[in-house]
Amino acid sequence: MAKKNADKNSRRAVIDDIRKKQSSAEKRRGLSIIVPLLLVAVLIVAAAAYRPVKDWWDERKFNDVSLASIGAKASACSDITTQAADGNQSHVATGTTVTYTTAPPAFGSHWNESGVAPVAMEKKFYAWDERPQLEALVHNLEHGYTIVWYDETVDEDSTEMQQLRAIAAKFPGDSNFRYKFKIVPWYTSKDNLPSDITQTDTAHVGGATFPKGMHIGITHWSKGGEDADVSDTSTQVGVFQYCKSISGAALKTFMTKYPYLDSPEPDAM
Repeated sequence: MAKKNADKNSRRAVIDDIRKKQSSAEKRRGLSIIVPLLLVAVLIVAAAAYRPVKDWWDERKFNDVSLASIGAKASACSDITTQAADGNQSHVATGTTVTYTTAPPAFGSHWNESGVAPVAMEKKFYAWDERPQLEALVHNLEHGYTIVWYDETVDEDSTEMQQLRAIAAKFPGDSNFRYKFKIVPWYTSKDNLPSDITQTDTAHVGGATFPKGMHIGITHWSKGGEDADVSDTSTQVGVFQYCKSISGAALKTFMTKYPYLDSPEPDAM
């Protein structure tokens, strides 16, 4: 009997030992899977964080630099021009394609839907694949925004992109309406369109283009002066300026001459 008990205990010990070894092996196998997955996850998070952190680091040098001192001199830009505007309060169903007549647009019919158009004020800079639809942005113009549009040439210039981001940082938040401002891409090539943009902006505006050699467009929708009667739409104009490179000096002059108050609906967000 004692021998049987001893044999039984011995077998149990062997079985327990096997189970322990199996458990340890399973833990090791689990770790061999989990650790690489964790490393991959860390790398993904690090990669996602790298660009914003690098942008912040690169743009620190502009923190104490005035808007007018960022980028090229004002001479890099054309004279400001205007064109008779239409489309005030001309709302079309969200999703409708509107063909504008200028590159980029400064006025015209537009979408009107909460959360879509106008686009929220807080975000000021839009990377290449982030831009809202033109019909939404034109509603922002009606509300007094100044919009800077940059093309592929600028997008491929890291120095100029830093300058654009630095300029955008000069207009923080969504409480001060003087900071109604956005910087967005202008798409001219079918080969470089974001997935949610179905046609080039050139096609969207009936073939109109930036003037030759210009890669930045600045637009604003003016009601004809801060004190103009908005009900008299005959005084409304689209305001345009084009630049070879971004010029904080030119932009400051433009926005001083055409502030948010000089728009059809300045009190709307």
